Amino acid sequence: MASMAVHRYGERNVILTWRFHYPCERTGPKPAWQTKGELSMKDDQAIETVYVNETPDPATQPPDEGMQSNGTVGMMKEFGQTAVPTVEPEIYCITIIGQIEGHIIMPPHNKTTKYEHIIPQLVAAEQSKTVKGILIILNTVGGDVEAGLAIAEMIASLSKPTVTVVVGGGHSIGVPIAVSSSYSIIAESATMTIHPIRMNGLVIGVPQTFEYMEKMQERVVRFVTSHSRILPEQFKDLMFKTGELNRDIGTAVGGTDAVSFGLMDEVGGIGTAMSKLNELIALKASPAETGGLTQ
Repeated sequence: MASMAVHRYGERNVILTWRFHYPCERTGPKPAWQTKGELSMKDDQAIETVYVNETPDPATQPPDEGMQSNGTVGMMKEFGQTAVPTVEPEIYCITIIGQIEGHIIMPPHNKTTKYEHIIPQLVAAEQSKTVKGILIILNTVGGDVEAGLAIAEMIASLSKPTVTVVVGGGHSIGVPIAVSSSYSIIAESATMTIHPIRMNGLVIGVPQTFEYMEKMQERVVRFVTSHSRILPEQFKDLMFKTGELNRDIGTAVGGTDAVSFGLMDEVGGIGTAMSKLNELIALKASPAETGGLTQ
């Protein structure tokens, strides 16, 4: 409980704030928020009102269970576990989940991956001297075509070994991202939906828009076929297949079929991806360690 009074001393108005603490039954040290005020007087003038914060010595205080639990609660909220695992600094992991957000901000209830967040991470991993390889984990429904292609081009242009793992799904524009790495892996239960480029909303100038979308679709086909073993004709057959999807044309390719089509390199999971990435890192480092051929 506190009270405030205004007193005039000489030519100055001084506001005095007094905090009263009623006695109560309490065990333990004095709270840190308790203060005391002192008013000094000289020549009928108010000199100063001093408030001293009494901060207890941390060494003499009992542990605050609430403060200790904040870190645990934060880790449970962000990572779903009470302890964050320690990973090797040589491998940098990037996750692309939900919908790939491009130039238009998605509604707040959508789980998205912003491409302006992914690109700086790729640049930082490329510049880092400690990072030797990059692991990209995908579980995406697709999203913005140009944003997805930008991420795929960035991954493909990295000089360090990269491995992509598709878990759950790598649909739509997630297909170019999945095949953009040095080695691509898909889980056996994962799927990849291949379909033509679509556009929602009002379209002004249908012939011109169709021509633009057709060129963009060719960019996607050319990128996927140049970074995988699937043939362009086969990829287009999967893209324009009818009767496979209920409300769309295209094909939902499973993990084993994706490998048989030449779209992905291997069926596996995180263990397979880590093993392959370590193998690629060792393969890249071996010429530098041996010094190469000398003539």
